[in-house]
Formats: sequence, structure tokens, C-alpha cells
Amino acid sequence: MDEIKQRGTLICGTLIANEPLGFPDPATRKIVGFDIDMCEALAKQMGLKLEHKGISVEARVPELVLGRVDVVSAAFGYTKERAQQVDFSSSHYQTAIKLVVPVNGGLNNVDDLAGKKISAIKGSTLELFSRRRLPTATVLTFQDAPAAFLALAQDKVQAMAQTQTGGIRYVNETDGKYKFADGALAWEPTALGVKKGETALLAAVNKALEAMEKDGTIDALWNKWYGPKTKYNIVREKKLTPISTFEQP
Repeated sequence: MDEIKQRGTLICGTLIANEPLGFPDPATRKIVGFDIDMCEALAKQMGLKLEHKGISVEARVPELVLGRVDVVSAAFGYTKERAQQVDFSSSHYQTAIKLVVPVNGGLNNVDDLAGKKISAIKGSTLELFSRRRLPTATVLTFQDAPAAFLALAQDKVQAMAQTQTGGIRYVNETDGKYKFADGALAWEPTALGVKKGETALLAAVNKALEAMEKDGTIDALWNKWYGPKTKYNIVREKKLTPISTFEQP
């Protein structure tokens, strides 16, 4: 934290090809999105300037461990395994893990998928929560979301597990053929990551997030990118929550 104060900048890593979290603006080619705005607001709240760094999904933990970024804001879902390598801030939003189902398939809520076949991305929390929530279902895994959706489109499965934010495109862009089943498999907490053991930095980040929650900044940024006037139209149901709420022994 002392080094960050001396340099006067907060180095924040985000995804750069994941709309609307971080992606190139078609007009300016500048990287924009919810996570970039979160980084800017966080730096401002901490009295620092922002230095943005684009990272990949796979690089989120290594970039923190190696000290190449101070903070990661990149669809960083909390898991017990990740928490052994890096520290997490309070969760600033939680993502509903949903099931995408055919509109006319007679499957209207999560419990209707008991004993059915579900597609999910291999090794993801989507697979984990599908098996945990619906132990009698058969979960078929695929390398990516398009492949998992293709299995649904070809009637090889009756549902596809996906985050609400990631699955909305399959609901909105398939001519009304698919919908989300009512209910959620789980709520995945998303937070900011910092290097393990940087207690002063973690405390400063959490303090800034608390102020941003209190003054409405996080809600405003969420509504800008995900709210009712966007194609996503997702309500931020879960507010800032201490990460200890999700920690397991």
C-alpha cells in the first residue's frame, strides 16, 4: 500500500474481450466496460490515478501473485481454491447461475431438471453448481459456452447451465426459442482480487467499496452496463457483502 501511495497510481487488471465487463469500443477502440469503470471509481475513491492493464481469464491469479497488478476486477468469482492463492475483497455483486431451457420444453423451473441432462463448461463453477444443486441430473461437459449451447440446440441435453450475464445472449438472440428456468442453481459471489497477505491494501479496497456502495456508485455503474436500459436488463439484487459470508471451513 505504501508503494502504491508513493507512485500515486492503482494498477488494475481487467478482461479486454468480454462485453460488457471490458471490451473495445467500436468507435474509439478504447477498452471500456463495467470493470474498467469500477477500477476508475475505486482509484478515485482511494485518491489515486488509474493505470489499466488488460489481462486474460487464465492470468488473473498469476498477475496478482507476481505483483504485476495491484487489483483484479475481471469477473473474479470467489472460490475456496482461489482464496488459497489470493485475497478477495467484499463481493460487490453476485451472479445467478441459471439454466437456459427451450421455451416449449415444459421445463419451467430449476427443480424440473432433476433427472434430466444438462450441459456445462468443463471445470467451471457452472458444472460444480449443476452437480451440487441437481445430484440426479446428468451433467455433460464441454470446452466452451458455444459448444454447450449447441448440445442444447441439438436436443442432446434439456438445459444449459450458464451465468445470467453470460446466458442472456442465448435468450435474447435466438428468436424467442429459449428462456431462463425460474430460480437459480446458486449465486456466485464476484469480488476484487488482491495479492495474498496485502492486508493494508485489502482494507483500503474494502473501505473504498463500502463508500461506493453507500453513495450509489456501484448501483449507477451496474445500471449503466447491465440495467433496464441495456440489452441485459439485469437487476443487481445482491449488494456489497463481506467475503467471510461465503468462506467455508
